[in-house]
Amino acid sequence: MELIQETKQFKNYLEILEEKYNENKPPESKKDRQFFQMVKNYTAPIYDLLTEWENHALQAVKERQVNLHPQQITSTKENMELLMLHSFYIDVKRKRYMELNHSIYFILDRLLDELQK
Repeated sequence: MELIQETKQFKNYLEILEEKYNENKPPESKKDRQFFQMVKNYTAPIYDLLTEWENHALQAVKERQVNLHPQQITSTKENMELLMLHSFYIDVKRKRYMELNHSIYFILDRLLDELQK
């Protein structure tokens, strides 16, 4: 199923972004155009995947394939968008970053469990 593959890829990106958060230092200037362009190029495929994942996940919720609420799917997408930026700009404390990270993992794991039943 396409949604299962997208969810697994989503989790893979989540791991990569966490590594970036842990290994990178904040940019010297948040207005650095070159840094912004690098972030934009790096995150573009992730944004594309997120959009597709949200559409397929909401469809699965609508068809009652999974026992999640549409708001949980939308919130997970929004949290991932925040996490992407925080991973590069390192502008939140580790505790907040990990809260977002864990909430995303929770929904993704729950979605995978229900799809693979």
